[in-house]
Amino acid sequence: MSSRRTRRARAVVTGAGSGIGRAFAVEIARRGGQVLCADIDQDRAHATVEIIERADRGRASAYFCDVSQVDDMRALADRAREYFSGPTSLMINNAGVGIGGRAVGSIGIDDWEWALGINLRGMIYGSELFLPQLQESGTGGLINVASAAAFSAAPGMGAYNVAKAGVLALSETMAAELAGSDVAVTVLCPTFVRTNVAADGRITADAMKLAQTLMRITGRSADQVARQTLDANDRGRLYVLPQLDARIIWLAKRLLPRTYVVGAGLLGRALPTVEPPAQPVVDESFVPEYDMRGI
Repeated sequence: MSSRRTRRARAVVTGAGSGIGRAFAVEIARRGGQVLCADIDQDRAHATVEIIERADRGRASAYFCDVSQVDDMRALADRAREYFSGPTSLMINNAGVGIGGRAVGSIGIDDWEWALGINLRGMIYGSELFLPQLQESGTGGLINVASAAAFSAAPGMGAYNVAKAGVLALSETMAAELAGSDVAVTVLCPTFVRTNVAADGRITADAMKLAQTLMRITGRSADQVARQTLDANDRGRLYVLPQLDARIIWLAKRLLPRTYVVGAGLLGRALPTVEPPAQPVVDESFVPEYDMRGI
């Protein structure tokens, strides 16, 4: 049965400073909602709030949050209840970072921990800490932004694949646990969405060039994807695969699993490879950006 849980929602969006997160925040406000725009970059979060205020629809506020830090996420949940004067009714776990271009064995432990901390643990914290508020709200919605990488197993993207597969499993588990309740879980699994995924993150030069090309050819706009995903949550749909190539990969992996793995391996060997560094490299000045979507 269809609901209108995304209309006039009391919504929290992580990674709301740009990309799909900003598109979600703006669309929720357009639907008459209140939005707490959380981001590690407060300037970007404030820019999203300004866009919403100029449109004179809904209500929005910016809030600093590093989703990889559980204390930040607890503070976000407390701030949301205070801002809305009641429980959050729609939680969108969107914040994430891009990483790719190196095979397992040459990724480096630092990059594994960085990617999993933001792309997986951040989703776990957002789901665990906000679910009680969603249940309290009556008709609640939870949207986790994963990627087609959750099931594509593309070579050279091990850290990203593992994190997004975890997000998919988390979403499916919650959907089963909440079946028959008034809280709907939706997981978004796009391939490429037109954001600045290739401009930030820990992506090798060759992988970045490939990402830019594929984004230009197959990418959909963040606005389109956000609207489709919110509509799916209203209808109680679990999976959103917004592009044809994502749906083809989904079916091929299930119908021809062995052939798919062999084909993915051949494709991986045809792409440029990166030799493992002599020593782990840690860039202490690196500040992650949370608008990287859908490789």
